[in-house]
Amino acid sequence: MRNQGGVRCGLVATRDMGSSQLPALRRRFGCAITVIMLIELGACAASDHPPSVPAGTAVSSPTVVPGAAKGSRTARPAAPKRSRTALPKTQKSSETIQPVAPKNPGRSKPPVPKKPSGVVPPDHIVVVIFENEHRSNVIGNPRAAYLNKLAGQGANMTRSYGITHPSQPNYLALFSGTTHGVSSNACLQRFKNKQNLGSQLRRAGLSFTGYAEALPKTGFTGCIRGRYQRKHNPWVNFANLPRSSNKPFSAFPQDYRKLPTVSFVSPDMCNSMHDCSIRTGDRWMKKHFARYAKWAKRHNSLLVVTFDENAGGSVNPIPTIIVGAGIQPGRYAERMNHYTLLRTFEKVYGLPPLGRAHAVRPLSRIWKRR
Repeated sequence: MRNQGGVRCGLVATRDMGSSQLPALRRRFGCAITVIMLIELGACAASDHPPSVPAGTAVSSPTVVPGAAKGSRTARPAAPKRSRTALPKTQKSSETIQPVAPKNPGRSKPPVPKKPSGVVPPDHIVVVIFENEHRSNVIGNPRAAYLNKLAGQGANMTRSYGITHPSQPNYLALFSGTTHGVSSNACLQRFKNKQNLGSQLRRAGLSFTGYAEALPKTGFTGCIRGRYQRKHNPWVNFANLPRSSNKPFSAFPQDYRKLPTVSFVSPDMCNSMHDCSIRTGDRWMKKHFARYAKWAKRHNSLLVVTFDENAGGSVNPIPTIIVGAGIQPGRYAERMNHYTLLRTFEKVYGLPPLGRAHAVRPLSRIWKRR
């Protein structure tokens, strides 16, 4: 009985001791489990936000947490604070980086081209050439009513002169800057590789056409046909111009926008005043060019009326009238001749002067100030 009682007491004592130590054990196991869970949570948090370390950036050493002393109830590893986690600064997206504005913003813009100085090149120039009249026979003559009207609307050149006599060398001088040694109206004249206003314009990307009244067909090279005479048609003499540049006056465009850059017009032997009256030529001029004269003023174009020579004599004064856009109406005493007129055409289109046109100055006073 004693043994049984002793055993029972021993078991009770043991159970009592175990029950007295059980809270302490539970606390220790609880602390251990808490530490393990905190460590796992810290590892998970770190794996969820891995730091992106750019190339060339030194990686900082991890913070070493000192181990807790054994038996210490307060030795707990500190939970990692996210706000203290040393994450390298990430570079901003290239989309948010704006280029630095230059100190002088004006230099970043393309330069504005300056407006060209001088005369604005006309879109079209039409030159009508009449025959054998002294200036005083036309200007102020009531039989030339329309030509005098034009003289009042444009530049009336009071000191304009032909080059020589007879007709043909004057046409050659106006068209090519030289008479080429021609001193008669003899046909045929043919010049190979000789520069002229037409070839200059074509080389510069512009255009030229000569319109001769009574010319039988485009490209005709004969000397005489009815009222047509080649001596009044200088462009046909130059081999460096295509046959298509020599057209009958009937082909003169009625839609003036289709005109070439420069046109020369040669009336036939009657309408040029060579064989018929001044009044005949004046009426012909009004019939065919009154509408163009009005149009030219509104469309940056010019109408030039001149004569090849007068009826004879050494002084050779001739009428010359220039009407159109940019022309200041008035009487002008600038001394001029056929070379001057050619030089003026070359100047406004930026062409080099040909032959004797190089020795004269272009007309300069007739233009409106812009």
